[in-house]
Amino acid sequence: MLQAKKADELKDGFKKGIPIGVGYLAVSFTFGIWAVESGVPIWMTILISITNLTSAGQFAGTGLMVAGASFFEIGLSVFVINIRYMLMSLALTQKLAKRTRIGQKLIFGYAVTDEVFAIASTREKEVTAHYMFGLISTPILGWTLGTALGAITGSILPERLADAMGIALYAMFIAIIIPPAKKSRPILGAIAISIVITCALRYIPIFDFITEGFAMIIATVLAAAIMAKVAPIKDDNKIDEDADINTKEVCHE
Repeated sequence: MLQAKKADELKDGFKKGIPIGVGYLAVSFTFGIWAVESGVPIWMTILISITNLTSAGQFAGTGLMVAGASFFEIGLSVFVINIRYMLMSLALTQKLAKRTRIGQKLIFGYAVTDEVFAIASTREKEVTAHYMFGLISTPILGWTLGTALGAITGSILPERLADAMGIALYAMFIAIIIPPAKKSRPILGAIAISIVITCALRYIPIFDFITEGFAMIIATVLAAAIMAKVAPIKDDNKIDEDADINTKEVCHE
């Protein structure tokens, strides 16, 4: 009975992860082509995707590596970009079954992405270890397989065609930022500020001493800090408390 329940949990998680894996296949295919065209060996490109399950952080880290940035720049840049995954992992531990072992939690932490977190955190039932193993298996497979296919394909494509495929990278980033920017002015503001800061650090001569890695870190942190000050996220609990106070005052009057 217990084994059947575990099998059902694994199967349920696997089904939920299929759409994520299919989506990752396309994005990682682009990464594979881009990395090989940038001079990264095929085996290393695949190894990067096996050990990292992050699109923005992976592109940024690999780009800095190709540019010859220091280990400190690469590490700090990837940390800033991926810090949200640490927060997601901490939040997800509150949903995991109490019997989940430390080793299992570490594996889940490695595989937590925006989509995996969204699916797991919104599950109404208890999030078991077998459910999580099923949920993360397809995204990991899709990300690694897509990278391998892109890396191998990029190495055999004609040079002109491979260069043209590189445009897909910029199209992907545009597709990532445009939808949320259309729905949220703070996000649009953060994007605009980061663009201005990046251009200033790149084209103003007095900032020539700032490397590409630190320019990315500065633009990311400053844009987030400015928008956090200008348009902070409202605390729902605070709003409710203020509403209760106002209601009581009206009733008292």
